Amino acid sequence: MTADADVTTLARDVRYLMDRTEILDCISRHARGCDRHDIDLITAAYHSDGVDEHGHAINAGPEYGAWANKTHAETSRVHTHNITTHTCEIDGDTAHAESYAIVVLVSPDATNAQLITGRYIDRLERQDGQWRIAVRRSTVEGMFLADARVLQSTFFTEKGYLVGTRDRSDLSYQRPLTIEAPAPERW
Repeated sequence: MTADADVTTLARDVRYLMDRTEILDCISRHARGCDRHDIDLITAAYHSDGVDEHGHAINAGPEYGAWANKTHAETSRVHTHNITTHTCEIDGDTAHAESYAIVVLVSPDATNAQLITGRYIDRLERQDGQWRIAVRRSTVEGMFLADARVLQSTFFTEKGYLVGTRDRSDLSYQRPLTIEAPAPERW
């Protein structure tokens, strides 16, 4: 192999790895935006003409954040969207990704939780150097109810565990993160 061929192969491989990382970062930012109710993060995951399907609810990408925040606020006190298995096929400036998700929603009274398993089936496009979602279709593969009353027990509350907030007061926004900063909320 010649030096030129080595450089070409290296450049191709680095571009592929960069694309994969940027695509997964986009999907992860979307999940974080949902959990923090950060409309800017959610909206930035979609192209301006992107679309999101959650069951019969089909929203324009830029409108999805408001819909998701309202839906989550009505049904839960806190929630986490966990991206697990992720596959991605890239063809130039278009990618097709499948991301498994486990979503946990703790009820407003913190007595039970819904665990939802499903997948995000995405077509992403690179426009102006940015990978964003063009089409998202969500599946639900399973849903379970769980007892969450332990979150209210003195055994748990006396431990002083932090709980996430649905705004920019969440510790994940603190820069730099320090141990001295007061916790915005605890159980």
